Amino acid sequence: MTKKSLEEIGKNLLKLADIKINGNRPWDIQVKNPKFYERVVKDGSIGLGESYMDRWWDCQALDQFFDKLLSANLNERIKEHLSLKIKMNVAMKFIIYKLTNSQNIRKSKKVAEQHYNLGNDFYFNMLDKEFMQYTCGYWKDSENLQQAQINKLNLICRKLHLQKKTEKNKNKILELGSGFGGFALFAAKNYNCEITSYNISKEQIDYAREKSKNLPIKIIESDYRKALNPKNKNLFDRIVSIGMMEHVGPKNYKKFMKLANYCLKDKGLFLVHTIGSIKTHNLSDPWIIKYIFPGGHLPSASQITKAGEPYFHLEDVQNFGHYYDQTLMAWFENFDKNWPKFKDQYDEKFYRMWKYYLLSCAGAFRSGNVCLFQFVFSKRNFGKTYEGIR
Repeated sequence: MTKKSLEEIGKNLLKLADIKINGNRPWDIQVKNPKFYERVVKDGSIGLGESYMDRWWDCQALDQFFDKLLSANLNERIKEHLSLKIKMNVAMKFIIYKLTNSQNIRKSKKVAEQHYNLGNDFYFNMLDKEFMQYTCGYWKDSENLQQAQINKLNLICRKLHLQKKTEKNKNKILELGSGFGGFALFAAKNYNCEITSYNISKEQIDYAREKSKNLPIKIIESDYRKALNPKNKNLFDRIVSIGMMEHVGPKNYKKFMKLANYCLKDKGLFLVHTIGSIKTHNLSDPWIIKYIFPGGHLPSASQITKAGEPYFHLEDVQNFGHYYDQTLMAWFENFDKNWPKFKDQYDEKFYRMWKYYLLSCAGAFRSGNVCLFQFVFSKRNFGKTYEGIR
């Protein structure tokens, strides 16, 4: 296939999404290297992302570009033009996915090393300052990122029916994946509880331990699977997992639910906050897996409920994926504004990689192709009607 015909195919496909090559609207793309078309056909998602990192093309508003691209549902049409090599690669990855567990304990460490251990200073300059939340904010009645993240944390605590400081009963909480310790910090300060958290990112753990001094918070540097320990059996009143299910993987969903069931008391509550896919997919986006979240996989709602069915009653589910669009745009604004502090530490390719990551994800949530789920499960009979909180 000639470069001319590849360019023509690209123009015709993008036209369906109201995107012009070398157009003058913010979402139009500017192609600077004629090999761009061949690279995308040859390497698919990785070709598109890497060619952006290499400055082969540009776009004034990447978030708008990806919103239009994904809203037009071009996936099936694009497949018709992909090279035999990429089709064979997809088939091979599917076979590997079926035969191996990409999220076992050893492999799970890679995402901490590559992504979460970039440096606390880097994330401090991108996230909200008080609780360092690297998950979706709750923008209902919020005008800024800080308030949206506080609202999210409070929403989770209320959904878990945690007792206020003034009440006598202290809830024991198990947190699977603690991030920078923001949830534990917020819950311990505002509710009558003590928290045990598991995390494998040393950078995050160091930050969380420093922030939570003199509070009833215990942060364990270990894989979440180590919580399956006799000392934890039926110990906790509540279990929470915020932004960690994306790293669990389909082969481990049932084990994840079994672990929560093992650690949770009868009539206890278990909340899962996770990015999710609108459909069950076998494979994740190759560019995201290579550069951002090695081993990541977005669960569908049906995968989560099916995995939890043997152990839990589903009490409540909420999808506020469009709030992730606002969250990512706020993160990008902070990242872009503070980039001069880090440009000597990281190169321009890193900057373009992170810009592509944050804005492409914003576009994906805006298009409705990706969700943000909060599930609330109860163990056995909760004993009363669970009132959903919004």
